[in-house]
Amino acid sequence: MDRTGLRAVPAEVLAAGNVLALPDGDDSAEVTAVAVENDDFGVPALVIATVAGGRRISIATGSMVYVEPADAEIGVSAVAADHGSPEALVAQIAQAHADSGVVQEIAARLARGINLKAGSNLQDLQQLALTLFIDEGDTAAALTIADLLAELPFDGNFGRWKWIEGGLAIAAYLTRHDEERSARYSAAIRAADDAETDPLRAKTAAMYRQRQLNEPNVYDPEILRASAAGSIDVERDWRILRIGVLLYLRAHGGSETLNREVLERRIAAELAAVASLNAQLAGA
Repeated sequence: MDRTGLRAVPAEVLAAGNVLALPDGDDSAEVTAVAVENDDFGVPALVIATVAGGRRISIATGSMVYVEPADAEIGVSAVAADHGSPEALVAQIAQAHADSGVVQEIAARLARGINLKAGSNLQDLQQLALTLFIDEGDTAAALTIADLLAELPFDGNFGRWKWIEGGLAIAAYLTRHDEERSARYSAAIRAADDAETDPLRAKTAAMYRQRQLNEPNVYDPEILRASAAGSIDVERDWRILRIGVLLYLRAHGGSETLNREVLERRIAAELAAVASLNAQLAGA
């Protein structure tokens, strides 16, 4: 079929309701369901789109597919977004997570336009990636958003860098079974470590950084207080902050007190704890 006027999107953001150009090139069909299958290492490998009539279309993750533009506004104005733009990616992901109030809230802010030099936009992208990963379990979409941040270089602005750093940490964890790719994210997260050119300041910064790595703030008092008080939502929020710290430590290569193996166990434990808290909140 003629693809003029179709929107190119990553396979990972396909959602039910999209009208997908079929691989035979002669037709299109509405997507009725989407699933992601991992490879033997746990890395998202295939997107399986079921279309009207029951046909299953297998698409490699990272591939671009073509969908027909919607006639009406989708969720957060996907129609207005340029093909393949960050706004379009966010809009498609928001459409796939229509039941998530947090995803919709963040996506609505980003729909106004994404400026990758604006700290507030970078924060929203990092929070969106974290939400997709932790609360929605959508690792493919989380990695797609994290990659928007991971492509940005360190420019000396630490206010912006902390959000980019967060995206790199998420990406490094989600690609942990692909050692070469994960290592690239980890190398990028250390870009700011060598930014200081003055020898004395560089030495002082290195000492301070090592102390932070060895004695990180993982919000133990805050979590204990919230747990003791039965404040499930507050405890959940502190644990998510803890996950962010652990992801950063892991991506940075661990420290003298916390090696990568220990960090991976702690991350898994925190993800399970947050899932349990989410279930309690859902049942409340």
